[in-house]
Amino acid sequence: MNVRARGTRRVVAAVAAMAAGVAVAVAAVPAAAASVSGTSASGTPRFLAPDELPPHPTSPWYAGPVTAGQPDPLPACGGDPLPSIAGHRDYWTEYDTNALQVTVVERSEQRAKDFAALLRKDLAGCAEKLMREYPDVTATEKYYGKLNVEEGAYVYGVHTTTTWGASDIGLYSVGRDGATVTLVRWAQMGNFQHAQVDDFKNTTVTAVNKLY
Repeated sequence: MNVRARGTRRVVAAVAAMAAGVAVAVAAVPAAAASVSGTSASGTPRFLAPDELPPHPTSPWYAGPVTAGQPDPLPACGGDPLPSIAGHRDYWTEYDTNALQVTVVERSEQRAKDFAALLRKDLAGCAEKLMREYPDVTATEKYYGKLNVEEGAYVYGVHTTTTWGASDIGLYSVGRDGATVTLVRWAQMGNFQHAQVDDFKNTTVTAVNKLY
């Protein structure tokens, strides 16, 4: 869910203007971005390649570069705990679907374990947080379980509607391999029936396996 500013503009973009955000991204980055490698600088975790995202029925996926630091804007769910040492990569299609991967390398496995738990707590409470902070939003949440990959990955879904008629679905996952943690988000207009859960689980497994 793209978030373009804090306050009211943040939630508008997060839950109602994903299609507009994707259109801006496509205009700003040429289609050749789809061929960008999923590998970041030497010695750092690898990121997802565009074709490893859940398949879109009518569009290829495109990707920006692997970028150091927090994503800007932060994702509506899982964004608050992200540290400045993170690295991230944005993805989008030609239509109303976008994605994000954020990876953090901690100093120890225990710190990574604690950070992954913090992300899971933030995601588990995201629907309630959105409704508390934004009275015009109604949010519901599902937990899709743990995936057996490396030290484990956990998948969540958040559906939001607004008083002005927007309906958006986001899938989120948190996975860990040793001292490295990754957060993956996929989002589009729709509801839980439009969520590509199985495909997103496969994407998550790939993301965690690519960390090292």
